[in-house]
Amino acid sequence: MRVIPFGILKNWLGSSAKTLELPEGASVGELLARVGEDAPAQALRGIAVSVNTEYATASRVLHEG
Repeated sequence: MRVIPFGILKNWLGSSAKTLELPEGASVGELLARVGEDAPAQALRGIAVSVNTEYATASRVLHEG
């Protein structure tokens, strides 16, 4: 999964796009959990996620492409 960080996520992931390995059918929530492994405990509370320019909820299933 290709992740392009913005805002505070740049501090944890760096400023360039990253590729993360996630299982088939992973959700946005699972992506956030993976990203949050190295983040402060409550740091992801206000994070918004966009999938292909649309805001996505934690339950949204991710697909390649």
